[in-house]
Amino acid sequence: MPLLDAQESHPPEPICNIVTPVGMLGYGFNEQQTAAALSRLVPSGTPTAIILDSGSTDSGPEKLALGIMTCPPAAYARDLTKLVRLVIQFRVPLMFSSAGGDGSDTHVQEIMAVIKEIMSADEYTDVQLKTIAIFAGIDKTLVKERLRNGQISGCGRYVPQLTEEDIEESSNIVAQLGPEPFVDAMIENPDFDIIVGGRAYDPSPYVAYAAFNSQAQLHNASRDEKQKIYGAFTHLGKIMECGGQCAKPKSHGAVGTLYSTGEFDISPLDPAAACTTLSVAAHTLYEKTRPDILHGPGGYLDLSRSKYMQMSDDRTVRVLGSSFHFSEDDDLPYTVKLEAALVVGYRTMFMGSIRDPILISQIDQLIARIKEYVGIQHVDTSERWKVDFHVHGRNTDEIFLVGEALADTQALATSIASTARIATMHGPYKNQKATSGNFAFGIGGKLEVEAGPCAEFSVYHLMELQPGEERLHPTPRTSSAPAIDSAGERLMIKHRVEVVGRGKRLSATQPSSSPKKQAVNLSANNATKVPRPASVSNQVSSTPAKLGDLASVLRSKNAGPYEITFDVIFESEDIYARVKSSGMLSQESVAAAFGLQVDQIIWCGFFDVALAFKFTIPRIRGGRAVAAGGFMENDVHGSQQYLPLFNMELLV
Repeated sequence: MPLLDAQESHPPEPICNIVTPVGMLGYGFNEQQTAAALSRLVPSGTPTAIILDSGSTDSGPEKLALGIMTCPPAAYARDLTKLVRLVIQFRVPLMFSSAGGDGSDTHVQEIMAVIKEIMSADEYTDVQLKTIAIFAGIDKTLVKERLRNGQISGCGRYVPQLTEEDIEESSNIVAQLGPEPFVDAMIENPDFDIIVGGRAYDPSPYVAYAAFNSQAQLHNASRDEKQKIYGAFTHLGKIMECGGQCAKPKSHGAVGTLYSTGEFDISPLDPAAACTTLSVAAHTLYEKTRPDILHGPGGYLDLSRSKYMQMSDDRTVRVLGSSFHFSEDDDLPYTVKLEAALVVGYRTMFMGSIRDPILISQIDQLIARIKEYVGIQHVDTSERWKVDFHVHGRNTDEIFLVGEALADTQALATSIASTARIATMHGPYKNQKATSGNFAFGIGGKLEVEAGPCAEFSVYHLMELQPGEERLHPTPRTSSAPAIDSAGERLMIKHRVEVVGRGKRLSATQPSSSPKKQAVNLSANNATKVPRPASVSNQVSSTPAKLGDLASVLRSKNAGPYEITFDVIFESEDIYARVKSSGMLSQESVAAAFGLQVDQIIWCGFFDVALAFKFTIPRIRGGRAVAAGGFMENDVHGSQQYLPLFNMELLV
């Protein structure tokens, strides 16, 4: 097993510090904890930045298809108001990517508008900020050309083959940018204050800021040295983009320090939490198909030789041994992941409960008759439609039923749902005694709920780039929207530089005088003294009978839209070794538990450094592999799929 603890050596030379207040912009964060970290780090003179993520496909395809954002505008305004205040108070840059959730060009501009609105407040009349917007929108003509040339492939075994129809019907297409456009933007504008990025690989801003602050070292580095240095940059970004998820207990934010030796330190912002060697090592299990090899733009991160050292404060972990392997070193093209979604119809739902034990025992038969009845009532309808049911609480005293209709128009979807609701209320069944009605309904005062357009993922594919296309395309400094290249010959990643505010440019060499009202006042003691956290232990049963009784963490989560991954983490090496040697966890056992064939398992194995077992399977609905979201989705995160694993009987 790789070493988890080692003697703390002389501190290496730091490259930069990165503070991540929260894993997702718009979710809210603790401003005082963030300010405390900055007040400790900034006086050291080491370059320091605030970096965080702002997007994901985790919550489904609606953002890409419908142009909605992950959070309401008020949530972004709340968080950005705090962040702008910290930028000005501490003279540190702010970077985030995947603006608005999907990172579309429109959402980049909408988030920029929020920042401009914040800077128009009276308290900022004497300061300006230099902002950079980076756009990730991809022209459909280019994508279709690369598809015809055989330069596009599915991102995963169960992603369907892309068609030109998929491309054309998609609302818009974005690419997960690598770190290169961010680095180029910083080199061109080293005095920037804020970068608002479009869709990007989650670690990209982290890698970029570290690379920007180590240009001289990287220029003279050998291939092996670059792999080591970029391995640390990327591994740190992979952990910190989730904020304090890597701590025990998990918390909002984290702080990281990168070193010239290819090492990094990480600790939580919350003084009541701690990073441990196991909690940090285990983080690469989270949302990943596999924990050791993580592919991204331009290569892959190899964690098979990573080591984790607990530092003397008992809450910081140092990581070393990670490496990033560049595609070009293996004569492979640079690839980026494309994402898009489309509208497949309109949905209407109805919901309520059934308590009659006679009916509950026949619920499947009733549902079949309801579907038949709806079909009879719409026999003359030429438009497409379908209806199905979510049944929550089978074999209990009360079940909750949600009927979901999908149709070409909203009016037809509502007609389908209404007909199904009536059949649910009044449909007969064997041995019926309660003849006044079958269905308790009326939640929210609605008979049916029109859910609007139904979205599905249409593009989740890798596209090969030509040399240099991964870099930022020079554009004029203008406040207008970026022109999209329509030639379809080369990818051109656009950006826009703009100074916002009405005062003078923010200068890192002058003492802070803005904003006029400081919301965060920290004494030196508050900023520097951090109490040692109490030990945190997840409850493990003293008389375990099932795997869930024995594991300290047992969870499921989507690993991209087409996969669900499962993690089982144990608290002690003894328990882990006994489970591993027992043979109870294998491809065969998990396939049987989830009703799959062994060849459907995407990845399965033990991860010694985290005392963990992991496997990944396709997302299955209605007996076929599907993407997250869309018609009949009921667990878009995949976070409630672990029970067959939890209930496995122990052989230990």
